Amino acid sequence: MPTLAVTNFNIVCSVLGGFITLFGLVSYLFKEKFYLSEALISLLAGVTFSPHATNFVKPLEYTGTQANLNAVTLYFTRLVLGVQLVLAGVQLPSRYLQKEWKALALLLGPIMTLMWISSSLLVWAMVPNLSFLYALAIGACVTPTDPVLSNSIVKGKFADKNVPKDLQKIIVAESGANDGLGLYLIKYTQHGGEHGGASKAFGLWFGETWGYTIILSVIYGFAVGWIAKELLHYAEEKKFVDRESFLVFAITLALFIVGTCGMIGSDDVLACFVAGNAFTWDDWFRLETLDDSLQPTIDMLLNLSIFIWFGAVCPWPMFLTNNVIPIYRLIPLGILILLFRRLPVVFAFHKIIHQIEDVRQAIFVGFFGPIGVSAVFYLYISLEFLEGIEVGGVQREDARHLSEVMMVVIWFLAICSIVVHGLSIPLGKLGFFLPRTLSRAFSSQVPTPDQSFAIGDRIRSSSAGVLRDRRGKSARSRQQSTDVNSVSTSTRPLYRIGGSVIRDSNAHTRTNTGANTSNNSENGTPAQVPGTPIIAPERTIRFPDDPDVVVGSVASDGTELRNG
Repeated sequence: MPTLAVTNFNIVCSVLGGFITLFGLVSYLFKEKFYLSEALISLLAGVTFSPHATNFVKPLEYTGTQANLNAVTLYFTRLVLGVQLVLAGVQLPSRYLQKEWKALALLLGPIMTLMWISSSLLVWAMVPNLSFLYALAIGACVTPTDPVLSNSIVKGKFADKNVPKDLQKIIVAESGANDGLGLYLIKYTQHGGEHGGASKAFGLWFGETWGYTIILSVIYGFAVGWIAKELLHYAEEKKFVDRESFLVFAITLALFIVGTCGMIGSDDVLACFVAGNAFTWDDWFRLETLDDSLQPTIDMLLNLSIFIWFGAVCPWPMFLTNNVIPIYRLIPLGILILLFRRLPVVFAFHKIIHQIEDVRQAIFVGFFGPIGVSAVFYLYISLEFLEGIEVGGVQREDARHLSEVMMVVIWFLAICSIVVHGLSIPLGKLGFFLPRTLSRAFSSQVPTPDQSFAIGDRIRSSSAGVLRDRRGKSARSRQQSTDVNSVSTSTRPLYRIGGSVIRDSNAHTRTNTGANTSNNSENGTPAQVPGTPIIAPERTIRFPDDPDVVVGSVASDGTELRNG
């Protein structure tokens, strides 16, 4: 007799798989048209599935106790940050940390320190009955800029159109490095709270934190990344590695570093970022994986999963009912942190950071310093430390009070950042385009043609689609017949400006087969066979399990690729 098996495992698989599947159907629409971050959408989904709403996802029931739930959240955030930071290091150009050390030194030195102090002062002012040392502990957790949320402003169509490449790279480098360096701020407050006295705390902080935790993690991460690069070079030259293993190498390297650094008690997050930079020190791996989508796919799956988990485990009721800070203080604290934690500091230093070219970019970099996965990671590191401060087998009262304050404040600030930074770009776009759209609608009675590109009395309209246009069957059949008739010649007009020729993109696509065939034949270069995949110019490696390449395909260095 068949029976229903509505177990937690089946429910979680159904909910997680169903959400990611449905989100995938509209992901381009949400991210590239509406500019909504996947973090915000996943967080809302997590709240919907959490015990506070539909009760499909029950984290406390899975783990059994609150301590186990805290441990699972800590390890999950460690895993996500480790993978993200290795990938962040890999996507930076060759020797980037060495070339841009001056700008990074400013961002990670005085700017990060002032961010810590300003955040701590705001927390100290808004949270009642909190010492400044404990405010420093909270400020240290929210100081690092989150690399996961930073991806929403350095990747995608919005970044390509509005954020210069140099600015994208420095944001990635800063978010990766200060995520790992945030641990030294946490350790200072921990030593001060545990041992008392600034001198003893400073001695332990300088010797243990800087000597063992920070410097050792940098050396270890660089050594592992460099050795991994050389081993992969050797394996590829000898044809020992297939393409699947090659592509996943950086992710498995992140897992290895997270595990080994965790065992020796060093800073695994910083080691992952340094290892990613060392791994692509010669730019070889980055260029060979430019045409690959495996790493972004795993990155997306981790992002969606972690923010669904955040939505389910976030202590939402504590924001309203707690013994540490009322809601009328908590909301202004969130606003003040978002406005004054980073923006004034970056604005003050922007003239000596060459990647920030003007005031608008300074405001952009200062405002978009999100608080997210890294803040939750440091929160649970701090909670784990505070649980060990006991008197007579019971957690010390001030440690228990600080744990509650950190749980409420840091979670609230992370949620504020996810929501505000996730909505800033679409709201900004709406505020920019809506008045212009309404003005055009009310002022013009007769529709006018789109004059996005005009020369004399001829108009070239901009392309309307990114992937492809949706047409009816009759339109598609007419288009196909037109394409067949336009293989060898094009009836679309050409415009010459100076020495360059501008051709309609659709016409170029339609005439690509015929035109390229004739041009390549005249130049003596074999023609590309229709229907075969185009090899990215940066990719030069051929793997043993790769499909046969097209005879006559030319690599970036001008050599002809042949089968076998």
